[in-house]
Amino acid sequence: MGMARRFWQLLTLCAALGCISPAMAKVEVEAGTHQKLGKILLAKVSETIAPGDYESLLVGIRNHPGNYAKKIVMLDSIGGSVSEAIKLGRLLRETGFDSLVPSTGICQGSCVYLLAAGKSKIVRGYVGVHRPYYPGSDSVHYASRLSSNPSPATYFKQMNVAPGLLELINSTDPARMRVLTPAELARYRLN
Repeated sequence: MGMARRFWQLLTLCAALGCISPAMAKVEVEAGTHQKLGKILLAKVSETIAPGDYESLLVGIRNHPGNYAKKIVMLDSIGGSVSEAIKLGRLLRETGFDSLVPSTGICQGSCVYLLAAGKSKIVRGYVGVHRPYYPGSDSVHYASRLSSNPSPATYFKQMNVAPGLLELINSTDPARMRVLTPAELARYRLN
C-alpha cells in the first residue's frame, strides 16, 4: 500500500473516531528573525477553517505592524468553509504572504484557497481537493445561488490559478479526496 493511501486512510479513520475537531481553525501570527532573511512574519493556519478565522488573522497581522523581508503562511488544514477561506486568501494576498505546506502538513478541501493566495507557493506535504459540501444540496451550484458567497471562479482567476483546478474540484465527489500530484500542482500553478 502506498504512503499517500495509508495517510488518507489514517486521516479518514481519525475523522470517523472524532480525533478532528469541527472547531475554528487555529490561526497564529508571530514576528521573528531568520538568520539569512532577516525580519519575517509567520502566520499558521491549522485545523478546520470556519467563520471568525478571517478576523483572527486580521487581528494577528495588525498586532505585528512593520516591514518584513518575508511573510509566510504555513498551512496544515483539513479545510472547512469555502467563503471564509476565500476571505482569508484575499487578506493573505493583499498583505503579501507566500504560502507553504510543510512536509508534515496537509492542505485539503477549502485550504487550497489559502495556498492559491500565496505570492509564491511551496508544497512539501499533501494537497487534496474535493467538491464542497453545501447544506441542503450536494451540488456545487448551490453556492452560486447565494449572493453573499464569493465566486470561486473569480477568486482563482484573481490568484492566477489555472481554471482547470475549479473543474477538478467540482468533479471530485465530496466524500472523496483527490490528492494532487507534483505535476498537477505545477499545472494549476500551485507550486
